[in-house]
Amino acid sequence: NDVIDKHTQAGLDLLERYIKFVKERTEIEQNYAKQLRNMTKKYSKRGSKEEQECKFSNHASFQEILNELGDYAGQRELIAENMTANISDKLTKYLQDLKQERKTHLSDVKKAQQNLESSFKHLESIKKRFAKEWAEADKATQQAEKLESDNNNSKIDVDKAKNHALARMRTAEECRNSYAAELQKYNKEQNYFYYTEIPQIFNKLQDMDERRIRQLAEGYCQFSHIEKNVLPIISKCLEGIAAAGTKIDEKK
Repeated sequence: NDVIDKHTQAGLDLLERYIKFVKERTEIEQNYAKQLRNMTKKYSKRGSKEEQECKFSNHASFQEILNELGDYAGQRELIAENMTANISDKLTKYLQDLKQERKTHLSDVKKAQQNLESSFKHLESIKKRFAKEWAEADKATQQAEKLESDNNNSKIDVDKAKNHALARMRTAEECRNSYAAELQKYNKEQNYFYYTEIPQIFNKLQDMDERRIRQLAEGYCQFSHIEKNVLPIISKCLEGIAAAGTKIDEKK
Protein backbone atom coordinates (compact mmCIF):
# COMPACT_ATOMS: atom_id res chain seq x y z
CA ASN A 1 0.00 0.00 0.00
CA ASP A 2 2.82 2.43 0.89
CA VAL A 3 4.54 1.70 -2.44
CA ILE A 4 1.32 2.40 -4.38
CA ASP A 5 0.70 5.52 -2.29
CA LYS A 6 4.16 6.90 -3.16
CA HIS A 7 3.94 5.85 -6.82
CA THR A 8 0.57 7.53 -7.45
CA GLN A 9 1.69 10.65 -5.55
CA ALA A 10 4.82 10.85 -7.72
CA GLY A 11 2.55 10.74 -10.79
CA LEU A 12 0.45 13.65 -9.49
CA ASP A 13 3.64 15.57 -8.66
CA LEU A 14 4.84 15.18 -12.26
CA LEU A 15 1.48 16.38 -13.60
CA GLU A 16 1.65 19.42 -11.32
CA ARG A 17 5.25 20.07 -12.37
CA TYR A 18 4.27 20.00 -16.07
CA ILE A 19 1.42 22.46 -15.44
CA LYS A 20 3.90 24.89 -13.82
CA PHE A 21 6.30 24.39 -16.74
CA VAL A 22 3.57 25.28 -19.28
CA LYS A 23 2.54 28.31 -17.22
CA GLU A 24 6.11 29.59 -17.29
CA ARG A 25 6.26 29.03 -21.05
CA THR A 26 2.96 30.91 -21.40
CA GLU A 27 4.38 33.87 -19.43
CA ILE A 28 7.42 33.94 -21.74
CA GLU A 29 5.13 34.05 -24.81
CA GLN A 30 2.99 36.80 -23.25
CA ASN A 31 6.01 38.90 -22.32
CA TYR A 32 7.56 38.32 -25.75
CA ALA A 33 4.37 39.44 -27.51
CA LYS A 34 4.08 42.48 -25.24
CA GLN A 35 7.69 43.50 -25.93
CA LEU A 36 7.17 43.09 -29.69
CA ARG A 37 4.02 45.24 -29.60
CA ASN A 38 5.78 47.93 -27.57
CA MET A 39 8.66 47.91 -30.04
CA THR A 40 6.41 48.20 -33.11
CA LYS A 41 4.58 51.08 -31.42
CA LYS A 42 7.89 52.78 -30.60
CA TYR A 43 9.17 52.63 -34.21
CA SER A 44 5.88 53.41 -35.97
CA LYS A 45 5.85 56.93 -37.47
CA ARG A 46 2.96 59.31 -37.02
CA GLY A 47 2.20 62.85 -38.18
CA SER A 48 2.33 64.86 -41.42
CA LYS A 49 6.10 64.66 -41.96
CA GLU A 50 6.05 60.90 -41.52
CA GLU A 51 3.08 60.61 -43.88
CA GLN A 52 5.05 62.55 -46.48
CA GLU A 53 8.05 60.23 -46.04
CA CYS A 54 5.84 57.14 -46.43
CA LYS A 55 5.40 58.05 -50.08
CA PHE A 56 8.90 56.63 -50.53
CA SER A 57 9.00 52.85 -50.83
CA ASN A 58 11.79 52.27 -48.31
CA HIS A 59 9.82 54.22 -45.65
CA ALA A 60 6.53 52.50 -46.52
CA SER A 61 8.12 49.05 -46.45
CA PHE A 62 9.50 49.61 -42.96
CA GLN A 63 5.96 50.50 -41.79
CA GLU A 64 4.69 47.30 -43.42
CA ILE A 65 7.36 45.33 -41.55
CA LEU A 66 6.15 46.84 -38.27
CA ASN A 67 2.55 45.91 -39.14
CA GLU A 68 3.58 42.34 -39.94
CA LEU A 69 5.51 42.16 -36.66
CA GLY A 70 2.34 43.29 -34.85
CA ASP A 71 0.47 40.40 -36.45
CA TYR A 72 3.36 38.09 -35.52
CA ALA A 73 3.02 39.23 -31.89
CA GLY A 74 -0.67 38.39 -32.08
CA GLN A 75 0.20 34.81 -32.99
CA ARG A 76 2.54 34.54 -29.99
CA GLU A 77 -0.37 35.75 -27.82
CA LEU A 78 -2.57 33.09 -29.40
CA ILE A 79 0.00 30.43 -28.45
CA ALA A 80 -0.14 31.65 -24.85
CA GLU A 81 -3.96 31.70 -24.81
CA ASN A 82 -4.27 28.20 -26.25
CA MET A 83 -1.62 26.76 -23.92
CA THR A 84 -3.49 28.22 -20.96
CA ALA A 85 -6.89 26.90 -22.09
CA ASN A 86 -5.90 23.54 -23.60
CA ILE A 87 -3.08 22.54 -21.25
CA SER A 88 -2.80 24.53 -18.00
CA ASP A 89 -6.49 25.05 -17.17
CA LYS A 90 -7.54 21.63 -18.46
CA LEU A 91 -4.83 19.72 -16.57
CA THR A 92 -5.29 21.81 -13.41
CA LYS A 93 -8.96 20.81 -13.20
CA TYR A 94 -8.05 17.22 -14.03
CA LEU A 95 -5.38 17.23 -11.32
CA GLN A 96 -7.94 18.30 -8.68
CA ASP A 97 -10.26 15.48 -9.75
CA LEU A 98 -7.41 12.97 -9.59
CA LYS A 99 -6.36 14.13 -6.13
CA GLN A 100 -9.90 13.58 -4.87
CA GLU A 101 -10.19 10.20 -6.60
CA ARG A 102 -6.85 9.05 -5.21
CA LYS A 103 -7.83 10.23 -1.72
CA THR A 104 -11.07 8.23 -1.94
CA HIS A 105 -9.33 5.01 -3.05
CA LEU A 106 -6.63 5.26 -0.37
CA SER A 107 -9.31 5.99 2.21
CA ASP A 108 -11.14 2.82 1.10
CA VAL A 109 -7.92 0.83 1.60
CA LYS A 110 -7.52 2.28 5.09
CA LYS A 111 -11.15 1.50 5.98
CA ALA A 112 -10.77 -2.08 4.75
CA GLN A 113 -7.60 -2.49 6.85
CA GLN A 114 -9.30 -1.03 9.91
CA ASN A 115 -12.31 -3.31 9.47
CA LEU A 116 -10.06 -6.38 9.25
CA GLU A 117 -8.06 -5.25 12.30
CA SER A 118 -11.29 -4.69 14.23
CA SER A 119 -12.48 -8.20 13.32
CA PHE A 120 -9.14 -9.66 14.41
CA LYS A 121 -9.31 -7.85 17.78
CA HIS A 122 -12.85 -9.16 18.26
CA LEU A 123 -11.63 -12.67 17.41
CA GLU A 124 -8.78 -12.35 19.91
CA SER A 125 -11.16 -11.23 22.69
CA ILE A 126 -13.43 -14.27 22.05
CA LYS A 127 -10.34 -16.51 21.99
CA LYS A 128 -9.18 -15.15 25.35
CA ARG A 129 -12.64 -15.66 26.86
CA PHE A 130 -12.71 -19.20 25.50
CA ALA A 131 -9.25 -19.94 26.96
CA LYS A 132 -10.29 -18.49 30.31
CA GLU A 133 -13.59 -20.43 30.44
CA TRP A 134 -11.86 -23.63 29.36
CA ALA A 135 -9.26 -23.25 32.10
CA GLU A 136 -12.02 -22.62 34.68
CA ALA A 137 -13.97 -25.68 33.46
CA ASP A 138 -10.86 -27.86 33.63
CA LYS A 139 -10.14 -26.59 37.11
CA ALA A 140 -13.74 -27.27 38.23
CA THR A 141 -13.62 -30.78 36.70
CA GLN A 142 -10.37 -31.59 38.52
CA GLN A 143 -11.84 -30.23 41.76
CA ALA A 144 -14.93 -32.43 41.37
CA GLU A 145 -12.80 -35.51 40.66
CA LYS A 146 -10.68 -34.75 43.71
CA LEU A 147 -13.75 -34.45 45.97
CA GLU A 148 -15.21 -37.66 44.54
CA SER A 149 -12.01 -39.62 45.17
CA ASP A 150 -12.01 -38.53 48.82
CA ASN A 151 -14.46 -40.75 50.76
CA ASN A 152 -14.66 -38.22 53.58
CA ASN A 153 -16.72 -35.82 51.41
CA SER A 154 -20.52 -36.03 51.39
CA LYS A 155 -22.50 -36.98 48.29
CA ILE A 156 -24.14 -33.55 48.32
CA ASP A 157 -20.76 -31.78 48.11
CA VAL A 158 -19.57 -34.12 45.39
CA ASP A 159 -22.77 -33.65 43.32
CA LYS A 160 -22.57 -29.91 43.84
CA ALA A 161 -18.96 -29.90 42.57
CA LYS A 162 -19.92 -32.08 39.61
CA ASN A 163 -22.84 -29.84 38.67
CA HIS A 164 -20.59 -26.79 38.94
CA ALA A 165 -18.01 -28.52 36.69
CA LEU A 166 -20.72 -29.44 34.13
CA ALA A 167 -22.01 -25.84 34.08
CA ARG A 168 -18.49 -24.58 33.56
CA MET A 169 -17.92 -27.11 30.80
CA ARG A 170 -21.17 -26.08 29.04
CA THR A 171 -20.08 -22.42 29.19
CA ALA A 172 -16.65 -23.40 27.86
CA GLU A 173 -18.27 -25.37 25.02
CA GLU A 174 -20.45 -22.36 24.12
CA CYS A 175 -17.33 -20.18 24.06
CA ARG A 176 -15.54 -22.72 21.89
CA ASN A 177 -18.45 -22.75 19.41
CA SER A 178 -18.49 -18.95 19.39
CA TYR A 179 -14.73 -18.88 18.78
CA ALA A 180 -15.00 -21.47 15.98
CA ALA A 181 -17.78 -19.47 14.28
CA GLU A 182 -15.89 -16.19 14.67
CA LEU A 183 -12.68 -17.77 13.37
CA GLN A 184 -14.53 -19.03 10.29
CA LYS A 185 -16.05 -15.59 9.79
CA TYR A 186 -12.65 -13.89 10.17
CA ASN A 187 -11.01 -16.28 7.71
CA LYS A 188 -13.69 -15.40 5.14
CA GLU A 189 -13.17 -11.68 5.78
CA GLN A 190 -9.41 -12.07 5.50
CA ASN A 191 -9.76 -14.00 2.25
CA TYR A 192 -12.13 -11.33 0.84
CA PHE A 193 -9.74 -8.57 1.97
CA TYR A 194 -6.62 -10.03 0.30
CA TYR A 195 -8.12 -11.60 -2.83
CA THR A 196 -11.09 -9.37 -3.69
CA GLU A 197 -11.47 -6.06 -1.84
CA ILE A 198 -7.87 -4.75 -1.90
CA PRO A 199 -7.11 -5.97 -5.47
CA GLN A 200 -10.26 -4.19 -6.68
CA ILE A 201 -9.19 -0.90 -5.06
CA PHE A 202 -5.63 -1.26 -6.36
CA ASN A 203 -7.03 -1.92 -9.87
CA LYS A 204 -8.96 1.35 -9.60
CA LEU A 205 -5.77 3.15 -8.57
CA GLN A 206 -3.93 1.58 -11.52
CA ASP A 207 -6.71 2.67 -13.89
CA MET A 208 -6.54 6.19 -12.41
CA ASP A 209 -2.77 6.32 -12.91
CA GLU A 210 -3.03 5.08 -16.51
CA ARG A 211 -5.64 7.77 -17.25
CA ARG A 212 -3.33 10.37 -15.72
CA ILE A 213 -0.47 9.22 -17.96
CA ARG A 214 -2.69 9.40 -21.07
CA GLN A 215 -3.80 12.93 -20.19
CA LEU A 216 -0.22 13.99 -19.51
CA ALA A 217 0.94 12.49 -22.82
CA GLU A 218 -1.81 14.46 -24.58
CA GLY A 219 -0.59 17.57 -22.76
CA TYR A 220 2.94 16.93 -24.03
CA CYS A 221 1.64 16.64 -27.61
CA GLN A 222 -0.46 19.79 -27.26
CA PHE A 223 2.70 21.71 -26.33
CA SER A 224 3.88 21.07 -29.89
CA HIS A 225 0.55 21.12 -31.75
CA ILE A 226 -0.49 24.54 -30.40
CA GLU A 227 2.62 26.18 -31.82
CA LYS A 228 2.44 24.20 -35.08
CA ASN A 229 -1.11 25.48 -35.65
CA VAL A 230 0.05 29.12 -35.82
CA LEU A 231 3.13 28.46 -37.97
CA PRO A 232 1.29 29.01 -41.30
CA ILE A 233 0.26 32.53 -40.23
CA ILE A 234 3.70 33.22 -38.73
CA SER A 235 5.19 32.17 -42.10
CA LYS A 236 2.84 34.61 -43.86
CA CYS A 237 4.02 37.39 -41.55
CA LEU A 238 7.65 36.56 -42.34
CA GLU A 239 6.86 36.37 -46.07
CA GLY A 240 5.18 39.76 -45.78
CA ILE A 241 8.31 41.19 -44.19
CA ALA A 242 10.45 39.75 -47.01
CA ALA A 243 8.00 41.08 -49.61
CA ALA A 244 8.23 44.54 -48.06
CA GLY A 245 11.95 44.47 -48.67
CA THR A 246 11.89 43.07 -52.20
CA LYS A 247 9.33 45.52 -53.59
CA ILE A 248 11.46 48.58 -52.76
CA ASP A 249 12.52 50.48 -55.89
CA GLU A 250 15.69 52.41 -55.14
CA LYS A 251 15.36 54.41 -58.44
CA LYS A 252 12.06 55.87 -57.28
